[in-house]
Amino acid sequence: MKEESRRQKRIGSLLQEALSQILIQELQGVTTGLVTVTRVEVLPDLKTGRVYLSVFGPGDHREILAHLERRTGHLRKLLASSVKLKYNPMLFFALDPSADMNERIDQILQLAKKDEGDAS
Repeated sequence: MKEESRRQKRIGSLLQEALSQILIQELQGVTTGLVTVTRVEVLPDLKTGRVYLSVFGPGDHREILAHLERRTGHLRKLLASSVKLKYNPMLFFALDPSADMNERIDQILQLAKKDEGDAS
């Protein structure tokens, strides 16, 4: 797998910042939880971006993703007005698995500490 180029990273960062601001407005009535754009990966042709989200708090994660997928055209229009790029990338939304992995690692570490304390 090829590493992202500097340009891909820079554009991903710009998109992440702009989408974070846009989603504050867009998801205001949809969820009471906190939705965070953790990263945006842009393909080398710069025409496609995968947006990774973390959702904290109450609310159905699938419902939030479905809402964003329905509103993708509107989000792209808002994104195009805030970030000036040659190509306005297609957006694909996905939940970021790293938050779940971090939580699982924390649970395992807590169990290991508990077992270590019981063995002493």
